[in-house]
Amino acid sequence: MNPLRPALLASMIAVASAVLACSPAEAKTTPQAFVQIETNVTASTAIKSFYTTLVETMKQGNALGFEGRYKKLDPAVRSTFNLPLMTRFAVGYTWARATPDEQNQLISAFSKFSVATYASRFTSYDGEQFVVLEEKPAPDGVMVETKLQPKQGDAVSLNYLMRKDEKGFWRIVDVFLNGSISELATRRSEFGAIVQREGIEALLNSLSEKSRQMGPT
Repeated sequence: MNPLRPALLASMIAVASAVLACSPAEAKTTPQAFVQIETNVTASTAIKSFYTTLVETMKQGNALGFEGRYKKLDPAVRSTFNLPLMTRFAVGYTWARATPDEQNQLISAFSKFSVATYASRFTSYDGEQFVVLEEKPAPDGVMVETKLQPKQGDAVSLNYLMRKDEKGFWRIVDVFLNGSISELATRRSEFGAIVQREGIEALLNSLSEKSRQMGPT
């Protein structure tokens, strides 16, 4: 088993990340090829579609390179994850004090960081299987339970809290590793510490620098 796989599994939730739909600025940057067309698409189906794109990208990973993987994954990540909502939750109380321009910058920076994380970590395919198990009721939505089964070793539980956005599409609002570790809570602690010490601009710079280090976007 590739020794980088543990980091790859952890990065699965590192990208994840309020009650807002996409801002006009973000909507314009979302490629239309992956956008859900019908509002009756189930939460599980949305996850299955995302996993399909992820595996396809991994299988072509070496040939695509970082930029190719980023381009292929960008519409899938932006469509499946409610990144504007997750950004607001992750930033916490500071969101209300941010100007509209700062809010849009935060959404943009977090979105690019999320896509870049997938593009930099899911670089190749080694027999992994992404299995969607079942949906369970959750507050204001559903929890979609899945597992990531490596070619060798134990499976990793990845559960997605999903809610419908204002257009009626199921989108991810939080990710739970092993059923209990909330990615959104982790991000809120991390982001809040940066903003408290140095302000919103420092958080923007931090996200941009992390994206830059992973590869050109």
